[in-house]
Amino acid sequence: MSLSSAEPTVRTSFPVRPASLRDAKAIAEAHVNAWQESVRQAGPTEALNSLTVERRQAAWREAISQCEPQVLVATDRDKVVGFVAFDRSRDKGTPATTGELWALCVAPAHWGRGVGQALWDAAREGLQEEGCIKATLWVPVRFERVRRFAERVGFQGEPESTRPLDLGGIRIDEVRLSRSVF
Repeated sequence: MSLSSAEPTVRTSFPVRPASLRDAKAIAEAHVNAWQESVRQAGPTEALNSLTVERRQAAWREAISQCEPQVLVATDRDKVVGFVAFDRSRDKGTPATTGELWALCVAPAHWGRGVGQALWDAAREGLQEEGCIKATLWVPVRFERVRRFAERVGFQGEPESTRPLDLGGIRIDEVRLSRSVF
């Protein structure tokens, strides 16, 4: 998918800060909207019914209050336009020096404007502070835009590492990507 001339000019930096409980709804909205748009582009659209702001808001409130994972938000004029959640890898058998991006989502209206880069830069710094030397993330195979972004910031696919994701009774295959955090 290419950017059209009608899309906004790329902005190189968005402020990133730790999430607060008050951000949970905006995080849930960005999460659901980004996933819905990605699912629409990649199918199957039946999975869209299971994505609700209410469910995601409850989950993000809990994550923020427990500080697991760490959650940061990017803002544009004090409005949350994306978030990243990261911590140690949840994959069995990975060393303690492997971190994972549990989620990185940008509101579709801000795609292609540098929000994802700002969030990745902040997460990478956080992972380095935690002593991680490697980062991984799981990307749905059919989410081409997400995968292109991850590759643009240095992640490489591990084709032998795939897993199914159940999204509202619909199976979506994911592949793990990884890179150094330095």
